[in-house]
Amino acid sequence: MLTLTQALYDQIVAHARADHPDEACGVVAGPVGTGRPERFIPMLNAARSPTFYEFDSTDLLKLYREMDDRDEEPVIIYHSHTATEAYPSRTDVTYANEPGAHYVLVSTADTDGGEFQFRSYRIVEGEITEEEVQVVASY
Repeated sequence: MLTLTQALYDQIVAHARADHPDEACGVVAGPVGTGRPERFIPMLNAARSPTFYEFDSTDLLKLYREMDDRDEEPVIIYHSHTATEAYPSRTDVTYANEPGAHYVLVSTADTDGGEFQFRSYRIVEGEITEEEVQVVASY
């Protein structure tokens, strides 16, 4: 199960909506070994595409160095789907290389303020497992 604060949930959703019609992407880092998402890090979608996201390689290297310096790891790796449901695509599965991370997808297919999907998955060796999301006021 993924447990995250309402503030982090709101930041992820706001980023997904702000970048629409392009896919948004980012990371939520947390202390190594805790599994607790704490630090919201929105990233630029280098592909600037409504159907694909890609972290800029320079930004990603900088992020991993920064997390290493802070004794953090990626707890959540998130991105949005702008025209489809919040379910990992084949490409998403191919690029899922953090077996300990929660992969969060937000669908912004309905951006008129209506319903949207916020779902979390574990993706390990190509196998997708959806997990429950629990939003809490604080840890």
